[in-house]
This record gives sequence, C-alpha cells and structure tokens, in this order.
Amino acid sequence: MRVVVVGATGNVGTSVVSALVADPHVTSVVGLARRLPDWRPEKTTWHAVEVSTGDLDPYFDGADAVIHLAWLFQPTRNPVTTWRGNVIGSARVFEAAARAQVSVLIHASSVGAYSSGPKDRPVTEDWPTHGWPGASYGREKAYVERVLDVFERDHPATRVVRLRPGFIFKREAAIGQRRLFGGPLVPQRMIRPGMIPFVPDTPGLEFQAVHTDDVAEAYRLALTRPVSGAFNIAADPVITPSVLADLLDTRLMPVSGWTLRSTVAAAWRMRLVPASPDLVDLVLRMPIMDIGRAHTELGWQPRHSSLDAMNELFEGLRTAEGMETPPLSPDTGGPARIREIASGVGKRP
Repeated sequence: MRVVVVGATGNVGTSVVSALVADPHVTSVVGLARRLPDWRPEKTTWHAVEVSTGDLDPYFDGADAVIHLAWLFQPTRNPVTTWRGNVIGSARVFEAAARAQVSVLIHASSVGAYSSGPKDRPVTEDWPTHGWPGASYGREKAYVERVLDVFERDHPATRVVRLRPGFIFKREAAIGQRRLFGGPLVPQRMIRPGMIPFVPDTPGLEFQAVHTDDVAEAYRLALTRPVSGAFNIAADPVITPSVLADLLDTRLMPVSGWTLRSTVAAAWRMRLVPASPDLVDLVLRMPIMDIGRAHTELGWQPRHSSLDAMNELFEGLRTAEGMETPPLSPDTGGPARIREIASGVGKRP
C-alpha cells in the first residue's frame, strides 16, 4: 500500500508517519509538507509543496490512499490566508485524490467542526457540523466537511473517513503548540505543578484531550479496516478546570466567560499572544463527544489517558524536546525566540 500523507511534519503528521512505517501492509509513504524536515523515517520520501497553490498530481499518482492533515492555524489576523490554505487547499487535495482515483481518503476533521453542544452529555457523530461561526477555525473545519460531503456524493468508489479528535498533545509537539497558541512571551519552564497561580473556573471550560500517538493509531486503523464515515476520537477523563487545577497543583478562581475572553482579546490586540479570542468562544461552546463508534467499529482504544496527554504537554514545554521538523523543532523560533517576535506574533511562522 502506497500512502500519501499531506501535512506530514506537524504534531499529528509525525505520529501518523511513524505508525504507517511500522505497519507491514504499508510499503511506502509520501510525506508532503510546506517545508522539508531533517527527520528521515524508513519507507518515506519527502516533497515540499503548498496545498493551496502547488501541483499535487505528481505526488498522488499511483497512491492507494491519501491522509489529509495539513492545516494553518496562523496568521490569526488574516483569515483570508487561513481560508485559502485550509478550505481551498483541502478542496484541491480532494480534487487531486479524485484524479488519482485513490481507494481511500482520510480527512482530519475536528471537534471544532461541531455546532455548539452540551457539556453534560456526549454527542455522537450525527451532531450538526456547522462549527462556531465566530471562529475561523470552526468556520473552516465545518466548510471542509461540506466540501467532503460533495466529494463522497460524486466519488462513491472512494472510501472516505473523517476523524474528529479532541485536543491532541504529545511531548515532542509542545514547543510548536506554544508558538502557535501561546506565543514567544510564555515562560514555558514555569508551566509546572505549583508554579501556576490559579486555573480559571469558567463555565463551559471543559474539553477532551488525547495523545497524538493514539490519534495516529486511529488513522492507521481507518486506513487498514473497511470503515467509512466520521469517528469521534478522545480519551478519558474530560478535562475540566478542577482536573487542570489538580494536574498543576494550584487553586481554582471563578472567572466568567466574558472576563476570560476579554483578557485574551486584550492580549491579542496588544500582540502579546497569537491565539485569537474567538478560540475561547469555540472552546466554551464545543460539545463533549461520544467515542463509542470508534471503539466498536474502528476497534480503537487509547493507550494513554487524557491526563497522560496533558502531562506530556507540560513536560514538553519544560524540556523543549521537539523533533527534526520545522513545525516541531525548538530551533524554528530562532535564538531567544527572535524569529517569532520579528515576524509578528500571530503571523504565519
């Protein structure tokens, strides 16, 4: 089986490539990324291409399957750029997959594609996927779901799978995620138990997390098993403010959703953080997902708890381990994070 992984050098992509090269059914992996990595796993060839503008056909030719992971989180201040990369880029990936007549297309959707939903009961995969319109991430994930609906209708011979994971963490991706969401001013070595003064006890601040390697296993299973449709992917327990407070050995402080959003908005406007306040709205509104279908039909069981995933995030921030790919390397930000600052907080790295 020859598999093309689009967006193969990021948090999920590196784990997916590792899972695929360990599978004897996969004979070769074509890794596509915006920037070439120094990482050289077995069975893998690398090519640099922009999904929104580049010619994808030469890389898709002869492929049995395409796993589409590429996604832009920045620049948060220019939604036209993220729309072009994420929505138009995804459409171009799907079109190229159709021309190559691949047998399997697996797309990285997200809990962020779901419409606002409950926190007190889990929702299944038939919950509406209209996103939260105020956040570009939710809008774009939801729109790509509609593009994929059309693809499925027009190409019934291709088996289509869409995975909708919660928040995805591993130790090696922590520095890259700090750059994307926290920015250059985060004192990452201070993010440890006993050092954080408090966790905001905000209504709705509940989310699901999962280890990246477990997500990669879900992609491998989706590739090798005769399944189709959407699958929610997350581990237990649900991360609540009290769970975070226990992990960080700190106290809870009541903070309203308005106050939390206003604080992030002020920091974003002052260019102190790259994450936009719209992401706060999205997190407070996203539902808790039911994972039953992934267990029963995909045969997926996480090896790590959500607490393990969160602890790896915190440990990765302290150790700055990273990987030899541009999105995950500690060197990408430059000495003293100078490249992050010089390029403008919240701009495309």
